[in-house]
Amino acid sequence: MNVLIVEDEVLLALELENELENAGHQVVGEAMSSGEAIDIASSRRPDLAFVDIHLQDGPTGVEVGRHLAAEGIPFVFMTGNLKRVPEDFAGAIGVIEKPYSVNGFRNALGYLARRVSGVRTNELVPPSLIVPAATEQVG
Repeated sequence: MNVLIVEDEVLLALELENELENAGHQVVGEAMSSGEAIDIASSRRPDLAFVDIHLQDGPTGVEVGRHLAAEGIPFVFMTGNLKRVPEDFAGAIGVIEKPYSVNGFRNALGYLARRVSGVRTNELVPPSLIVPAATEQVG
């Protein structure tokens, strides 16, 4: 799976990149601002994006999310402030709350990879991934 990382904290972005690559995924770009994120998403069309809500240019991750949703690119918010997530999730598959554990991220990533690839199971959403109420179980 080709993945875009939208994160303004370099160490977190590197950690995400490492986890994604260890799981067999390819990082097609990393962005620290909304403009960068939109440019990379438009040119590289990732299969999935992980989007922090607060970026270098402010709390613009929600705008990035809405752009991704409009382009049909699945994404997940990653944030330490759940209050900033809009009620409609701005089209996100879900939210991973920071700080997250490596094991929690890996469980969420496995679930997301299966969901994005179209694998239909009756598995429950891992506890490390907060999803809109209507999608708590895939089946």
